[in-house]
Amino acid sequence: MKNIVLGSTGITVPQNAFGALPIQRDSKEVAVKLLRRAYEGGMRYFDTARGYTDSEEKLGAAFEGMREKIFIATKTPSRTPEGFWKDLETSLRCLKTDYIDVYQFHNPDTCYRPGDGSGMYECMLEAKEKGLIRHIGVTAHKIGVAMEEAASGLYETLQFPFSYLAGPKEKELVELCRKNNVGFIAMKGLSGGLINRSDAAMAFMTQYDNVLPIWGVQRERELEEWISYMENTPSMTEEMAAFIEKENRELSGDFCRGCGYCMPCTVGIRINDCARVSLLLRRSPSAKWLSEPWQKEMEKIDDCIDCRLCTTKCPYELDTPALLRKNLADYRKVIAGEVSVNT
Repeated sequence: MKNIVLGSTGITVPQNAFGALPIQRDSKEVAVKLLRRAYEGGMRYFDTARGYTDSEEKLGAAFEGMREKIFIATKTPSRTPEGFWKDLETSLRCLKTDYIDVYQFHNPDTCYRPGDGSGMYECMLEAKEKGLIRHIGVTAHKIGVAMEEAASGLYETLQFPFSYLAGPKEKELVELCRKNNVGFIAMKGLSGGLINRSDAAMAFMTQYDNVLPIWGVQRERELEEWISYMENTPSMTEEMAAFIEKENRELSGDFCRGCGYCMPCTVGIRINDCARVSLLLRRSPSAKWLSEPWQKEMEKIDDCIDCRLCTTKCPYELDTPALLRKNLADYRKVIAGEVSVNT
């Protein structure tokens, strides 16, 4: 496993980092065990957020007393200076630390700049001057905003969805970050669960010497798979390249990444799952998705009132109501036995 230098931050870590969103679904005991095992296995960069319920607290419990041995990144979703300082204070307390290595604006709709009237970037500068944070970062889901942030000269890191399903624009963004010495942190390296071969996902990332992937980990077996790549890192073989090319053909076009920014739904539809059930049925065991509770969830799509609030919030500008109805029609064919799926 090679090391990655995260742009101008100088942070140097293995190209294999821990995304701590899923551990909010674990007990504290399980989460602490996972985090410590990740460290033992060689992971050194841990990414969380104020918005991930108790994820920060679990990191704080796992790494108290060994702060200088790891790098911690977290995020504020706040859009006001008052909220910024409240979030930062809370994060420091929960993480049991007096500084954060990379502090990120969490998916803002605009590129915050000094003097833009929001006061947000000035907060970052003040926090850095006080030693409360060491580097200024940002996360994004919209490519236009991300491009502006990468070119601005204001951010030391940029976190953006990136996987082997990435298109030309996403790859252009990675190169723009390289050019401007901005550390590129790849989230959703498994594309929200659509990618089911971790070795292919890892091999793809190794082609980029400026990309640090953060893998969302919830279970021990998942973690052990990623840790195994520290010693035996998958490489881009001809077989792997052919597999990825086939994946891209099958998954080309508009599809839901499952990010959840469209939620909550006006009528209670679980959009971030229901809008991609067709793909999930074909790429993972179908028993869960065909269960009675999930059949009831899918039937809620009939209640859609076309308010289109989901479309206004979708970072990928999908026609979500149309995508939901397409998935429901396909789902009904599966239930009726007209279409076969992954069993």
